[in-house]
Amino acid sequence: MIQKMKGTEDTLPQNMDAWHFIEDTARDVFESYLFKEIRTPFFEAFDLFSRSVGDETDIVSKEMYDFYDKGERHIALRPEGTAGIARSYIENKLYGPEHAQPLKVYYMGPMFRYERPQAGRQRQFNQIGMEVLGSTNPATDVEGIALAWDYFNELGIENISLQINSLGKTADRKAYLQALVDYFEPLYTELSEDSKKRLKTNPLRIIDSKDPSDQKLVQGAPLILDYLSEDSRQHFDSVKTLLTQLQIPFEVNPYVVRGLDYYQDTIFEIVVDDDTIGAQSTICGGGRYDGLIEQLGGPATPGFGFGIGVERLLILLNEQGVELPEAEPVDVFVMGLGEKSNGLALQVVQAARAAGLIADRDYLGRSMKSQFKTASKLNSKVIITIGDQEVEQQVVQLKNQADGKRATVAVDELLNDFETYYRQMVLDTSAIDKYFRGE
Repeated sequence: MIQKMKGTEDTLPQNMDAWHFIEDTARDVFESYLFKEIRTPFFEAFDLFSRSVGDETDIVSKEMYDFYDKGERHIALRPEGTAGIARSYIENKLYGPEHAQPLKVYYMGPMFRYERPQAGRQRQFNQIGMEVLGSTNPATDVEGIALAWDYFNELGIENISLQINSLGKTADRKAYLQALVDYFEPLYTELSEDSKKRLKTNPLRIIDSKDPSDQKLVQGAPLILDYLSEDSRQHFDSVKTLLTQLQIPFEVNPYVVRGLDYYQDTIFEIVVDDDTIGAQSTICGGGRYDGLIEQLGGPATPGFGFGIGVERLLILLNEQGVELPEAEPVDVFVMGLGEKSNGLALQVVQAARAAGLIADRDYLGRSMKSQFKTASKLNSKVIITIGDQEVEQQVVQLKNQADGKRATVAVDELLNDFETYYRQMVLDTSAIDKYFRGE
């Protein structure tokens, strides 16, 4: 038997309500901020990610799925969403005057990273994210953070906190990286094997190490906030002031660095204090990346964005007992009894759907008792019964499940004006009874 690949999951029909809740809520909240959806390819040129995310990051050097296609092109499955949107922004000239500026877009869909599968982290995983391109205003940073904050509140996620930091401009970061090298070099033998490599390639990543021995050493390391230029300091101060004005609680955490090379100035993480996916596990992260578009060959364009892991949200919704919206009840369920009813039952259920109603029918020839059970599980508002006798007389039996009222309706009348009969049945079944009694 062929089984799914390691690090992938099937999303089964019984689990889709939670997915739809997460995605539909995202569309509602993001679009209330006037963000528009964008969709980019699942695979891109390898160079797009190596140039934007960074050659020395774990994502590119260890985790990215890359291969050569039949045309010997170096291809990579997208490990994150920002780079593809940056490429699309440049290629499609979304900075032109015909496009609203700043450009505000959101995305949702699968990403791919080769890493050890665990709860809430798969090799094919899903992200929801947003990007704003064209604004250096610190209010843009805060609007993005507020959007994420509002989204989690709308979902009903609890025990979340916001941690912010600044990585400064390119020159600030360069000076800070040298300070890190100067600090860690005398401690080289005490570093983990990964951090020994990072000391030569990307010492900033040592700050983010999960190795206990590294974490102890990091406590005494220089802090990026001490190396900020005046411009970056003012920008970060404005972000803090605006967050305070919006009454969004935050903590300045100088150890938040993020794992992608394109970040500068404001970065943030929203973490949940919940043991279900690890203490203080990050469920949203992002920040500003003002140099990325220019680095990829486009015009100098500031940017800000974030990404949210959907699988982690699914775990949280379940573990925190968040109530999902109830599924839409079925408006009409058609019960066919006897072989002769099959064709007429199909006509009736299709007529109900054509009238804009949610409708279904039995296809298995089960007993009336079994069909009633199905109709009950579906919370059907109206049951339509068709047996051999109804086929001969060209009528159908309607029953309002809420109050038990019944009516007999001619097939032609029902098929010609299904919506009216349904509404009368649901709102006032006595009207149908009077109609057929000639009153």
